Amino acid sequence: MGKKTLSNTEISKSISDIWEPLTEKQRELLEDSYHLQSYKKNEVIYDEDESPKYLMCLLSGKVKIYKDGVGGRSQIIRMIKPVEYFGYRAHFAKEDYLTAASAFETSLVCLIPMDIITKLVSENSELALFFIEQLSTDLGIADERTVNLTQKHIRGRLAESLLFLKTNYGLEEDGYTLSIYLSREDLANLSNMTTSNAIRTLSNFASERIIAIDGRKIKIINEQKLRKISQIG
Repeated sequence: MGKKTLSNTEISKSISDIWEPLTEKQRELLEDSYHLQSYKKNEVIYDEDESPKYLMCLLSGKVKIYKDGVGGRSQIIRMIKPVEYFGYRAHFAKEDYLTAASAFETSLVCLIPMDIITKLVSENSELALFFIEQLSTDLGIADERTVNLTQKHIRGRLAESLLFLKTNYGLEEDGYTLSIYLSREDLANLSNMTTSNAIRTLSNFASERIIAIDGRKIKIINEQKLRKISQIG
């Protein structure tokens, strides 16, 4: 397990959403319970069917939540960015993980035992409301993505994924390049399509001057047209 490489003050600022509602005594309990874990690129954070033990907060890096499907194909369910919480839904549902999580790049995660979170939630209604809001937001996003990934055509799905990455991770200093470099396979898994379809559609977008491609780097040149393709599906 990783050591606490950040000060308690830095950690409390990072997890301010759950820190601020707590009493001083509750903060002391949380402070004594969490630990930090560093994960290497592509390292698994948790697997399907594991029992959930921690509330996880991504402090730095990028994490994907995914599920292996029929024929060994993987579907990326969610993309986590700093500072977002993950890994706790299964505990509240009293079930094992239905998905898996791994690091896209070197990532630092704050791990808080779920028995501590359960205790704090039972004592603090404001904290309980925070998790209700988080789960409700995640459900709304999941519902929208389910419809989009099943009803849109390939071009619409890929366009939506590129815009989704822009919204989640932003752009580099040039104002065009996505600040996350996905393999074609990961991009396909995010867009619910085969890798060959993702490659072909990316090439078409590049030919149409909607994007520019440099290895894993993708520049969005014509965002308006990309949004139109996403909207019409």
